[in-house]
Amino acid sequence: MKSKNNPHIGSNFDDFLREEGIYEEVEAAALKKVIASALTRQMKRRHISVSRLAAVLGTSRAAVNRVLDDQNTSITLTTLSRTASVLGCKVKLEIVAA
Repeated sequence: MKSKNNPHIGSNFDDFLREEGIYEEVEAAALKKVIASALTRQMKRRHISVSRLAAVLGTSRAAVNRVLDDQNTSITLTTLSRTASVLGCKVKLEIVAA
């Protein structure tokens, strides 16, 4: 039941984000936070610094920091896969019905 004063009362959060036209952007940001956190955890577990990871990947520390930046959603699947591989992980991607 939606209120006359607030049309979002009674709707769910996904509906609100879609109505605002920002659902995909918010979802991408949330996914990047999860990815960045998982990669950072793996680095800590393996005692690998940003500098060491950059050296093994053959890239700069700035590039690695972009991968680890939970606000930066511009990461290619190749970069993600290579980074995870160096950290002894693999990427598992799944597309599911909404």
